[in-house]
Amino acid sequence: MLDFPLNWVPYKLLAIDGRIKCCWLNTYGESFTEPFFDETILKCKGLDGSHAAISSVSDLMMIGEWASGGSAIEPTAFIFHVSRCGSTLISQLLATLDENIVLAEVPCFDDILRLPYKYPEFDRAAIAKLFTDTLSYYGQKRTNKEKNLFIKTDSWHLFFYEQLRQLYPAVPFIILYRSPGEVFNSHRKQPGMQAVNGLIEPQLFGFDANKVANMSPDAYLAAVIESYFKKCLEIAAVDDQFLLLNYNEGAMQMIEKIAAFTKATLTPQDVLNMTERSRYHSKKQGEIFSEKVTHYVPSNLNKAVELYNLLEEKRKATN
Repeated sequence: MLDFPLNWVPYKLLAIDGRIKCCWLNTYGESFTEPFFDETILKCKGLDGSHAAISSVSDLMMIGEWASGGSAIEPTAFIFHVSRCGSTLISQLLATLDENIVLAEVPCFDDILRLPYKYPEFDRAAIAKLFTDTLSYYGQKRTNKEKNLFIKTDSWHLFFYEQLRQLYPAVPFIILYRSPGEVFNSHRKQPGMQAVNGLIEPQLFGFDANKVANMSPDAYLAAVIESYFKKCLEIAAVDDQFLLLNYNEGAMQMIEKIAAFTKATLTPQDVLNMTERSRYHSKKQGEIFSEKVTHYVPSNLNKAVELYNLLEEKRKATN
């Protein structure tokens, strides 16, 4: 495999006969420009041709063994978010620039971070090495134009903040958020994983699994959103390398703040390209964006709204 590890990435962990294995994906030098990385996975699998039925699987330890080759870009920023708050559009705008590698909710990163919930023998040190080694494959220069590496996390990765900050103490961290009612109503219309009780380990949100087992869907979703804003406030209180951005600021204003925060330079043409892309739906690139906002705010969001207002005070005082 002459293109290994340049074009290959670990894309999924799975258990075989009680042992964790790593599945590998040939990206064929493709840029990662899809709204979500699982779409990139499907695209690359479609390029496999006669090899489509062949699975490339290794022992987990080989991630570290093979990671020593090649030269990876160090992370430019991690983008955290509370979901349904413009983070997908922001990652799409960043991906319009050839110099940016944008990793949008990479499934393998989630597999690694949540591994100890299923296999407690994996301690923090093991997870740290797995994560940094895996990220090094995704950060490879494939065209020699790449300068920046942006990692957009899954929303529940807010709760891995301490681990990620320990690994990347000097890297800018960004958090996008939106009013709790708007997040709530978006998930009510089309639930994400975190909105469905049991799809993500309840302990991750600080919940007692027994106490939330019989919660109504609306009550559970409200509790998740509240936990997000509580965590955001905790982080904002202790981290001076953290940028708070509210969806209501608008996409291009957020991009300008991200560029300033990460010391990136945007040319007039970059701004034009991003402005044009911002007119379209973040997940449906050919569809002009329009949004019908539902203003329903249930009473079980009262605490989340209170936390949101405190976060807004913090943002306005620091931005």
